[in-house]
Amino acid sequence: MAATTTPPPATSRTLFEPEHHDYRESFRRFLQAEVVPHYAAWEKAQLVPRELFTKCAEHGFLAIEVPEEHGGAGVDDWRFNVVLNEEAVYAGVSDAMAGPLLHSDVVLPYLMASADEAQRARWLPAVAAGEQVLAIAMTEPGTGSDLAGIATRARRDGDAWVIDGAKTFITNGINADLVIVAARTSDDKHGGLSLFVVERDTPGFQRGKQIEKLGQHASDTAELFFDGCRVPAENLLGPEGSGFGQLVSRLVPERLTLAVSSIAGCEHALALTLAYVKERKAFGKPIGSFQNTRFQLAEMRTKVEVTRCFVDRCIERYVAGTCTVEEAAMAKWWTTDLLSEVTDVGVQLHGGYGYTTEYAIGKAWVDARVGRIYAGTNEIMKELIGRTMGL
Repeated sequence: MAATTTPPPATSRTLFEPEHHDYRESFRRFLQAEVVPHYAAWEKAQLVPRELFTKCAEHGFLAIEVPEEHGGAGVDDWRFNVVLNEEAVYAGVSDAMAGPLLHSDVVLPYLMASADEAQRARWLPAVAAGEQVLAIAMTEPGTGSDLAGIATRARRDGDAWVIDGAKTFITNGINADLVIVAARTSDDKHGGLSLFVVERDTPGFQRGKQIEKLGQHASDTAELFFDGCRVPAENLLGPEGSGFGQLVSRLVPERLTLAVSSIAGCEHALALTLAYVKERKAFGKPIGSFQNTRFQLAEMRTKVEVTRCFVDRCIERYVAGTCTVEEAAMAKWWTTDLLSEVTDVGVQLHGGYGYTTEYAIGKAWVDARVGRIYAGTNEIMKELIGRTMGL
């Protein structure tokens, strides 16, 4: 069962307007009505139903950036995405909402930035309605954080492109109807990558097995295979050879999104642990009264509060168009490392119960681990930061 915590008061944070607070309250109610009651079943199935996407759309929680003429709300304010990510974490259902949030936060912006008018008219209405689910396929079995190492190839054949290769760890891989695939169209390291939109029933496109992950079980993750996959020429997204630039341009918001969910996860885990140590007794008194417990939680709270300030500043700077690559890398690295630390302390203070499925802190601990890997490993983040220092 998902464990909901009382989040920090968003009204005390300067980056939100009244409309964001109203949106937050509405989304909280939606999660409690439409997600939390079904979460255990979805976690067991390792897949959310496609109806979750359409329900999110019906209530205004999916692809709100899509223009009104294509069925969306036409709202271009990333702070609404922040609200959705935070509340999914506080409700304890972030992995269930990973699919809809990736659809809106990570993949949709590629269509918004690079699709031509014909492509927009063709895809955006169903995307806005949640009737066509989005995914993006970058990672390959032999290529992780190194985008320039992508080996999947696409060759022009008349009025189509033929794609051959494999992708792995693809979120929404099972549910997806439209997959943006990064493929090599020439041997140029950076200028030889292009993006293609591969539709669900395209011949030569196959989904592999559902990947059995250690955590985040309600989020479907799959392998994708392209064997002579023939994609219409009009499914090329942006100019040929522009793929690397498109991918790099979206890394800042993708990493900030992970920072947003990670610091919210820290707050969630800290709240879970604080509630536990106030109730659990040892030697006749609450374990929270022991000096070691007080010191550990004081340290965690301080780190979380300081990090919250930095992440909120990054959000403000991104909305203003001034957040840099290194700031996003700092935020991603620091928050995901901190989330692992806070959840580990939480498990320790829960004692043996922290290592069971009875308490939510154990799940939070397991789910946290992958944050240091995806969206670019934390080692890569440090490399990027170091380069900006002239090293």
